[in-house]
Amino acid sequence: VQLQASGGGLVQAGGSLRLSCAASGRIFSSYAIGWFRQTPGKEREFVAAISWSGGSTYSADSVKGRFTISRDNAKNTVYLQMNSLKPEDTAVYYCAASYRSSMALTNKGYYDYWGQGTEVTVSS
Repeated sequence: VQLQASGGGLVQAGGSLRLSCAASGRIFSSYAIGWFRQTPGKEREFVAAISWSGGSTYSADSVKGRFTISRDNAKNTVYLQMNSLKPEDTAVYYCAASYRSSMALTNKGYYDYWGQGTEVTVSS
């Protein structure tokens, strides 16, 4: 499966952005999708994930209540709605696909396919 992340940009603190992860190739609805982010010199960290059906979602504590992950299997797309953005949310955001489920989705090592990143910059 090929993944294409988009929607990043520059936004002021308190603002919102919606990232999209569009997939092509193998059956998209078979995969759980996760979002990760990375800043220079730091490890890629888990942000949010959604099961193949959309019935289960997982979020990092740092984004709970602010970020919402959703998917539209008819459009082969997963969304990350980011509200109340903070400067510390500044990073390159990546989407990834996994055959796994449940809490394994918080671990970047369990993902099989990665998209290129989209950069998010939150100014103070």
